[in-house]
Amino acid sequence: AAEQAALFRREAEKNETVLIRLANLLQLEAMPQRIEAFDISNYGSEHITAGMVVFCDGKPCKAEYRTFRITETTHAEDFASMREAIRRRMLHLQNKDSSFSKQAPDLLLVDGGAGQVSAALEGMRQAGIQLPVFGMVKDDFHKTRTLTDGDHEINIANESSVFSLIYIAEV
Repeated sequence: AAEQAALFRREAEKNETVLIRLANLLQLEAMPQRIEAFDISNYGSEHITAGMVVFCDGKPCKAEYRTFRITETTHAEDFASMREAIRRRMLHLQNKDSSFSKQAPDLLLVDGGAGQVSAALEGMRQAGIQLPVFGMVKDDFHKTRTLTDGDHEINIANESSVFSLIYIAEV
């Protein structure tokens, strides 16, 4: 039991260190305890879905994962789909929907660059909620190379622990 407790403590300290580093890189006011990451997936122009993964204290919270069937756009348009998914998530938060966590995320990550960040910000604005949001900008191998707030890019390539967390968050 003592070994398990020590292991749990070391893991929690490691996760906290990564989250503090992430907060510093992104210039957040506080360490993000709850992170929600979104990605849009489609099969042609039909069956458009947004996936949401959740991290609590730096660990995947699989029971909190959700999908959103995109209904407001009839063709594969990532920006409109992201805007709809984020707006709907924020409305669930406002309405304290029991099928979702009532805890607001401290940080939103979206798969994509400035356009996706802009769409997410618009979705939040439509719902009357404001949260930090950053895009996960991919390289040629579809791995996140930087994070962006829509105006500036933050390189995470040399931040191995942050890079690992973001890599896992990629939906």
